[in-house]
Amino acid sequence: MATTTVHQKELRKENIDQMVKGFALQSYTMRDLVMVNRSNAWKETYFQEDAEELKASGTRNIKGVPRLANFPYAEVKWDRKTATMDKYALEGTIAYEDWLTNEIDVIARTLLRIGRGVAKQVDEEIYSVLSEEGSPDKINHITIEDGNEWDSSTVANRNPFGDILKAIREMQKHNYDPYTNETFLVVNPSDFASMMDNEKIQRMFSQEIGRNGRVGNLAGVTVKVSNTVPDDEALVAISGMCGTWKEVVPLTTHTEDNPGISWTIKAWEIGTTQLTNPKAVTLITNTQE
Repeated sequence: MATTTVHQKELRKENIDQMVKGFALQSYTMRDLVMVNRSNAWKETYFQEDAEELKASGTRNIKGVPRLANFPYAEVKWDRKTATMDKYALEGTIAYEDWLTNEIDVIARTLLRIGRGVAKQVDEEIYSVLSEEGSPDKINHITIEDGNEWDSSTVANRNPFGDILKAIREMQKHNYDPYTNETFLVVNPSDFASMMDNEKIQRMFSQEIGRNGRVGNLAGVTVKVSNTVPDDEALVAISGMCGTWKEVVPLTTHTEDNPGISWTIKAWEIGTTQLTNPKAVTLITNTQE
């Protein structure tokens, strides 16, 4: 029978920490879309900057300023926002006997689900803020016409590639260049399947789709698939520019030993999402019939 010592218990704690964080990092999808900054405040104030280029106020123009005349005046506009931190936490218990008898599947699955559980909730929060909960106000928004959905029964009307280009166009119209930073298209599995089945996209990536089921870099944006994305919509966002994840406590784990009975594993994270540059995001709606 396996023996347990203080040293082994500390090693187990270290392994648990590494495994939970490893599983969680694999599950984060939306976090790639935002910048991650540390914070030590429970309430964070930030500013959404107006994306429009500055123009001279009044009747004067930037061009044609007379000699010795005062310069035309302009000022940048910001919208002041406040976000409050949230704690994301989960715990699971593993029976003492499972440790001793090496029921690796039970242990691994528990650690996996704890890590993924926290990561999933953080991902949902980030997506919810970036997409303005599916009711766009500040961000860009395009709606696919009825009959032209990505899974439309009229095959000739399907044009996900064109819709992605329109999403990029909306950013460019507001002076954001999606090619200066990595830009992501995040879709749910249903819309990903529709994209994969689209004739235009298949012609572009026929070998890659056939070999490994990926479309890779599409119109200069990286495709990510996540169940966090609701049905009937997709999101295009410029990574690191569209928003920030303000982190008070990064993903942290703790183990509690109930001798002879169980080990309890806890995982938690504290943070909030800020939509700092709304026009660096485009929400695509009506992707499905």
